[in-house]
Amino acid sequence: LHHFPEEEARRRAEEVLKFLHLFGDKDRLIRSYSRGMRQRLKIAQAIAHEPQLIILDEPLNGLDPLGRRKVIRLIRRLGEKGQTVIVSSHVLPEIEAMTKRIILIHQGKIFAEGNIHYIRDLIDTHPHIISIKCDRVRELAAALVKEPEVIKIFFTPDPQEIQVETQQRDIFFDRLQQLILQLDLQVEAITSPDDNLQAVFDYLIGEK
Repeated sequence: LHHFPEEEARRRAEEVLKFLHLFGDKDRLIRSYSRGMRQRLKIAQAIAHEPQLIILDEPLNGLDPLGRRKVIRLIRRLGEKGQTVIVSSHVLPEIEAMTKRIILIHQGKIFAEGNIHYIRDLIDTHPHIISIKCDRVRELAAALVKEPEVIKIFFTPDPQEIQVETQQRDIFFDRLQQLILQLDLQVEAITSPDDNLQAVFDYLIGEK
């Protein structure tokens, strides 16, 4: 399609097949390939002529976890080589694993652009949910409820977990650290379940 001489076309084909770890299977019939191998073969066809811009539509669709990881690593390697890769996908958590720059589009409108932390900063008035797992969780809840930066405290089905809603996350974490030391708590985990791309997207389009 790109009118390369036969020798050049063969060289490029071998190069991309090696890059995508398909060279050892080059003599197999394509119909015998797994779905993940076929996805990588499609990408090989797209990059054999070394384009500066690569557009991939749902490249992870239908792949098993191992296939997803391989394609994600591949996309990141293409970016590291200096090529621009645009990925269209509805699998938002996996988009985060592929790229540092994100554009959120809903019904043809761009709602936000930047990395996940920048997007989070844009909507910092949106309350954050912090999940805390520790011993004596009710004692911690009794102390936190007095803090002005705490909006609500939720008890979960896990007897050692609470979720705290706050609009001042940095202040909250500073105070939480102090309380953990004061109360001598054994903390198992502190997470922010809504600090991900899906939560940002849902909030921006008005679903939260």
